[in-house]
Amino acid sequence: MRTAALLFAPILALSAVPLLVSAQTPPTGTAPPATSAGTAAPAPSAEAPVPVPPASAKALRYYRSGNLLWAVDLLWGLAVPALLLWTGFSARLRTWAQRLGRRWFFVVVLYFTFFSLLTTLLDLPLAFYEGFVRQHAYGLSNQTLAKWVSDSLKELVVGTVVGALTIWLPFLLLKHSPRRWWLYTGLMAAPFLALVLLVSPVWIDPLFNHFGPMKDKALEARILALAGRAGISGSRVYEVDKSADTETVNAYVAGLAGTKRIVVWDTTFRKLEPREILTVVGHEMGHYVLGHVPILIALGSGLILLGLYVIHRTARGLIGRYGPQFGFTELADVASLPLILLLFSLTSLVASPFVLGVSRHLEHEADRFGLEVTRDNHAMASAFAKLQHENLDNPRPGRLYKVLRASHPPLGERIDFCNTYRPWEAGQPLRYGTYIRPAP
Repeated sequence: MRTAALLFAPILALSAVPLLVSAQTPPTGTAPPATSAGTAAPAPSAEAPVPVPPASAKALRYYRSGNLLWAVDLLWGLAVPALLLWTGFSARLRTWAQRLGRRWFFVVVLYFTFFSLLTTLLDLPLAFYEGFVRQHAYGLSNQTLAKWVSDSLKELVVGTVVGALTIWLPFLLLKHSPRRWWLYTGLMAAPFLALVLLVSPVWIDPLFNHFGPMKDKALEARILALAGRAGISGSRVYEVDKSADTETVNAYVAGLAGTKRIVVWDTTFRKLEPREILTVVGHEMGHYVLGHVPILIALGSGLILLGLYVIHRTARGLIGRYGPQFGFTELADVASLPLILLLFSLTSLVASPFVLGVSRHLEHEADRFGLEVTRDNHAMASAFAKLQHENLDNPRPGRLYKVLRASHPPLGERIDFCNTYRPWEAGQPLRYGTYIRPAP
């Protein structure tokens, strides 16, 4: 709720498409493999299968504590709106906004501003521990406290402004169309998400890090040549200085239409070999060529519509029973916002296995495209092995983790796929061969 853009916020992370790895911050440095005698192991063949590295003891501790924190986050995210509802504090917050704003529009905007500040303060201890203390404790971050505070304040301001600009629309529809408000609000989801993706790379992302052209022009030429083979015209590759925050290795697709771009973190250029970087970028090109961003927008819009319908069907009964405790008698009252968020969060939790399953499928197909366009299985597999080390990743997580938390296939499965998927060697057709032009 720290950057709640009303009901759209739970979907924005999926729609922004962080397409290569999960957003964890990694430790610095990659130690060379060693033999039992302590000497460096010989370098593997450039075409040999890449073994899946076992998870280190530190990585397993990070994995298990992360699962615990996921459960804490989930319960806390439900407890806060429930507390604001059943104590009647949300209604009192609405009353304060009425005294200051008087007119309906300003009451709604002021309420949301107060609500955003309040929930940010309530979330602050947990957010600080997860985003700063824990990451440094595991050696996963080099971000300064000043940078963390600055980014958090920017996130709060952006979330509050976006929320204030959009919050009044669903409540206006609730006032004037109490039977169809959920449908009309849901229909706005797709254009809203598209607008966010359109403007974020230009106006939002640069608030947190500097984006610029690639410094390695020779590698940039190879990437653009690969983009030409993938049929992507006018493609742009940006290098972002994420080393100001972390040592993580990552890349992603952002933007729509004229703002579409492939973004590669500067740490990626430092930690991966050029062949590995080309497979990473090939994966990102797969997301663009295969239309995964529109698919995720459609998926997010569908989830929002479903959540709104559930709210429409269930909120009236809850208000009828607990209205005196809540301090409001209709959903159109802005004091109902915690109830709306609570019901939407529950709906999202139930739907998350399906949504994450779709996301994992799209990531797998992007891996397939990256292999087909580069035909460099060893480089992609070795890139994933490095990602595992850098991110303290568990390559073989439990099934429950995969179903409830994983938006990407486990890295062990991705490395296995890279080692075995070679249809071109058997003269078999490529799944996405029609998208790929022959190499010059």
